[in-house]
Amino acid sequence: MKRSAVAAAALALTVSLPTAAHATTQPAVPAAAVVPQVLPIGVAVSALPLAMEDRTGYQRTSFRHWNAGDIPADGCNTRQEVLLAEAIVYPEIGPGCTLTGGTWWSYYDEREVTPAGALDIDHMVPLAEAWDSGASAWTAVRREAYANDQGQPASLVAVTARSNRSKADQDPAEWLPPAPDALCRYGAEWTATKLRWGLAVDEAEKDRLLDIAAGCGGTDVEFTPVP
Repeated sequence: MKRSAVAAAALALTVSLPTAAHATTQPAVPAAAVVPQVLPIGVAVSALPLAMEDRTGYQRTSFRHWNAGDIPADGCNTRQEVLLAEAIVYPEIGPGCTLTGGTWWSYYDEREVTPAGALDIDHMVPLAEAWDSGASAWTAVRREAYANDQGQPASLVAVTARSNRSKADQDPAEWLPPAPDALCRYGAEWTATKLRWGLAVDEAEKDRLLDIAAGCGGTDVEFTPVP
């Protein structure tokens, strides 16, 4: 697709996407309340709003996690629910949602992982990056919803602790998964998370995402905007 066509499609899309400013007055609602969208990765990246980042006032405690999860009655918190959802060999569940056994696939570094304690649950767009990109203006309730978001599988992902801690709070201009085959998926999922929550990107971040998109023809970005 020519750059002009991508830009035109992106401009039309941004009219319907949530913005960081709009998000300050809108409560988080179930993702099912709005229609899922599927876009070619180049169109999706071009639709991301561009803004300077500002980390002033950031504290990790501004994003409450892990809470009681999507099913409070199951006795599992968000971390444990994500592990159960992503297990390729299901673990045994003990008292207090203690997980024994089980196997997971960490796609960042293409490693099979067991036990559950060897995994981190990564926020696809880290909490500090979300703060920089618009979440600083959100309510505490919305930030909690973001930090525990299971409404879109890309938002939270089980990966090796080593890869998650290597990533830390860096954006794609600063860090990418070490596995070459993970690149297109990662670029699509990062973009999907930012579009879902109406978060902005800075210039270096957007340029890197466009570079990724250029090499990932045929990759779609799937997301459901949160009003």
